[in-house]
Amino acid sequence: MTNSATSHLLPVFARVDLGFERGEGCWLVATNGERYLDFTSGVAVNALGHCHPHLVKALQEQSTKLWHMSNLFRSPDGDKLAARLCEESFADFVFFCNSGAEAMECVIKVVRRYHASKGHPERYRMITFEGAFHGRTLATLAATGSAKYLEGFGPPMDGFDQVPHGDLDAVKKAIGPQTAGILIEPVQGEGGVRSAPASFFKALRELCDQHGMLLAFDEVQTGMGRTGDLFAYRRLGVKPDVMSLAKALGGGFPIGACLATAEAASGMTPGSHGSTFGGNPLAIAAANAVLDVMLKPGFFDHVQKMSLLLKQKLASVVDRYPSVLAEVRGEGLLVGVRAVVPSGDLVNALREQKLLTVGAGDNVVRFLAPLIVTEAEIDQSIESLERACAALSATEKKKAAG
Repeated sequence: MTNSATSHLLPVFARVDLGFERGEGCWLVATNGERYLDFTSGVAVNALGHCHPHLVKALQEQSTKLWHMSNLFRSPDGDKLAARLCEESFADFVFFCNSGAEAMECVIKVVRRYHASKGHPERYRMITFEGAFHGRTLATLAATGSAKYLEGFGPPMDGFDQVPHGDLDAVKKAIGPQTAGILIEPVQGEGGVRSAPASFFKALRELCDQHGMLLAFDEVQTGMGRTGDLFAYRRLGVKPDVMSLAKALGGGFPIGACLATAEAASGMTPGSHGSTFGGNPLAIAAANAVLDVMLKPGFFDHVQKMSLLLKQKLASVVDRYPSVLAEVRGEGLLVGVRAVVPSGDLVNALREQKLLTVGAGDNVVRFLAPLIVTEAEIDQSIESLERACAALSATEKKKAAG
């Protein structure tokens, strides 16, 4: 990792000393001309790979028409995108913003405002879960609850009660007269590709219904096909009241969204929320183009097929290198491998083999292939993993011998 002495970028990222100049499909080309198989997908953003021709065409056409307008005026293309998202989901309304953290801010505001509009402003607290990651704003950091992210930014924003992931009894104990809702990721991405059984989510839905609370899903990483369906909640068979989207929604162009039922959104009146750039025409064009591709027949069949293939092949490598790898986990193409060696060492070793991956909590390395990945590219990723494991295994044996 390095921070260039000549860079004027705020040094909040420990960046790898590697830059890219172009990409195509599942591949990136570095500034030195070397090709890398990209299984980071911009951390689950480039769901259709790099420079997908349909997305390129949509942005090129939109760039000659309109770049920005105020939300004081109607957005026909924004209306179209919102209608498509509602048609494919539980939602009645959509608010567009620019990022996952902004989408989560809107989710939190929708939940709080709902109860205030019903005459219960004291109901503002949300139950969240250990290992979660909801964003980098002060509110979403408080919802995340991780000490390492909160350190140095003053007292955390009030209103979040964190409980162990998957612990239904702890959820029940945390419910009080001030509880407004429950916020959860269908699969914890940053937290280590951790999931709970569908029965847990069904129980959360029942608790929310019993106590007049809203159930909020954070689908910033799991949404838009990553788990093998357009939205992860559809695979769980549990509908939330409000949900965040971002990352893959624009296929690489920044856009986020908050989706809500009419009832959940009943407190969101004119002036209660807003965004200067939310619903930007370029972002809307990109997101509509992403939906064009993902809603074609067979798209998610392909994702599920590639998921099964990848996990089977990864499990085979785990079996052969138990001193390096421990287990495979995940849904769809949100796949994680828990390492025995430090996960950062595995990420570095894979990069040496021209395969780009990304770390997560619980000593996990995420394999976030673009959803258009081919069987041949999965085979190449496994070959890279084999070579990386062989190198790491040899290093471990030397340490043990020394």
